[in-house]
Amino acid sequence: MKNSEMQMGTERIGKLMIKMAIPAVVAQIINILYSVVDRIYIGHIAGVGMEALTGVGVTFPIITLISAFSSFVGAGGAPLAAIWMGKGDKERAEKILGNGVSMLLFFTAVLMAFFYAFMRPLLYMFGASDATIEYAVSYISIYLLGTIFVELALGLNAFIISQGQSAVAMAAVLIGAVFNIVLDPIFIFGMNMGVEGAAWATVISQAFSALWTVGFLISKRSSLTIKVKAMKPEFSIIGKTMALGVSPFIMRATESLISIVMNSGLQKYGGDVYVGSLTIMQSVMQMYSAPLGGFTQGVQPIISYNFGAGKFDRVKKLYRSMIASSFLFAAAATALVMIFPGFFAGMFTNDKELIALVEQVMPIFMCGMLIFGLQQGIQPTFLALGQAKISLFIAIFRKVILLVPLALILPRFFGVMGVYYAEPVSDIISALTATVLFLLNINKIVSKETLQKIT
Repeated sequence: MKNSEMQMGTERIGKLMIKMAIPAVVAQIINILYSVVDRIYIGHIAGVGMEALTGVGVTFPIITLISAFSSFVGAGGAPLAAIWMGKGDKERAEKILGNGVSMLLFFTAVLMAFFYAFMRPLLYMFGASDATIEYAVSYISIYLLGTIFVELALGLNAFIISQGQSAVAMAAVLIGAVFNIVLDPIFIFGMNMGVEGAAWATVISQAFSALWTVGFLISKRSSLTIKVKAMKPEFSIIGKTMALGVSPFIMRATESLISIVMNSGLQKYGGDVYVGSLTIMQSVMQMYSAPLGGFTQGVQPIISYNFGAGKFDRVKKLYRSMIASSFLFAAAATALVMIFPGFFAGMFTNDKELIALVEQVMPIFMCGMLIFGLQQGIQPTFLALGQAKISLFIAIFRKVILLVPLALILPRFFGVMGVYYAEPVSDIISALTATVLFLLNINKIVSKETLQKIT
C-alpha cells in the first residue's frame, strides 16, 4: 500500500483535508478557465463580441452534456474504487478503472455521432438566432473533435484523486489550462481566427491534459493502473458504476436541460441580449462554484476510503467539516457577486446594454446561492457513502422537478424576469430539502450494515 493511500486513513483530518482539497480546488479553478477565458476573449472581439459571446453561450448544453458523461464514469467509478482500495482489494479497484476507460470510449463515439448529425437544429432549439447561429456552429463543430480528450481527461482524473494523488490530478488540468490561456489570444486575435481559434485552442489544450492523465495511469507511479485485460466489460461493475454515477451525471446533464429551457425562454421573451446575460451569469457562477466543487471532490475520496475501512468516527468529522466549509464559502462568494455585478459583467463584454442588464438581474438570479452551499456539501457526502438513490433524488428535485417547470411557468406571469426568478426559488427549496434528508438519514447510513450492503 502506497504512503499517499495510507495517509487517507491515518493522517490528522484537518491537515489531510487541506492536503487533498487544495490541489483539487486549484485544478477546478484552472479547469474552468477553459470556458471562462474563451468567453472573455470572445466577448471582446471588435464589432461582433456580443453576438459571438451569445453564439458560444448557446453551445453550453452540448459542452455540459459531454462533460456529464465523463462524470458518469469518474464520479461513479472513483468512489467505488476508493472503497475497494480501503478494503485492500487492488485488483477489484483496477477492474473498475479499466471498465471506466471502456465506458468513456463508448460514450465518445456515441456523442460525436449524435451531435454532428443534429447540430444546427439543436443549436436553434438551445436559443440561437440567425444572428448568432454561425458563431455557435463554428465553435462547436471544432470542439466536438476533442470529445475523446474531454472524456478521458475529466473522467479519469477522478481516479487519480481517489488514490490521494491530488497534486498529480491538478497538474493534468494545469497543463491544459496553460496551453489554452496562451493559445487563445494567439489564435483568436494574432491569427485572426475568431471563434474558431478559441475552439482549436481548447481542443489542443484538452489533448495535452488527456495525455498527461492517461500517461500517469499507465505508469508505475499510480496505485491503480490501466490494464487492457481489465477493460473487458464486466456488467456488475458497469452497473454499480452507473448506479453511483447517475446522480452526478444527472446533475451535469440537467444543466444542459436548464440552459435549453432558460435560453429559449430568454430568446422568446427578450432576445439575444438576454441570452447573452445568462452566458455571463453562468460563467460567473462557474467561477466560484468550481473551487467549491474542487474542495468537495478532494474530500470525497477521503470519506469513501474511511467508510470502506469502517472508520466511522473519522467519516463523521470529515462530512461535518465539508458541509460547513461549503456553506460558508458559497455564502461569501455569492454576496460578493451580488454586491458588484457590474464588475463581473465587464470581464466578459464592453457592451453597455448587456452590462446594464446583468447589473439588474444578477443579484436576483444569484441570491438563492446564499444557502445553496448546504446542498453542495451534502450531495457529495451521500455520493462518498455510496448513497446513489438519495443523491439522485436531490439532483432531480432541484433541476427537473423545480427549476425547469418554474422557468417555463413564471415567464407567463412575470415576462422575461420570470426566467431569472426560477433559479433562486429552486435553489432555496432544494437546499432546505437536502438538509432535511441529510438529518433524517445520515446516522443510519454511517453504519456497518450499510457498508456491507454497498460492497
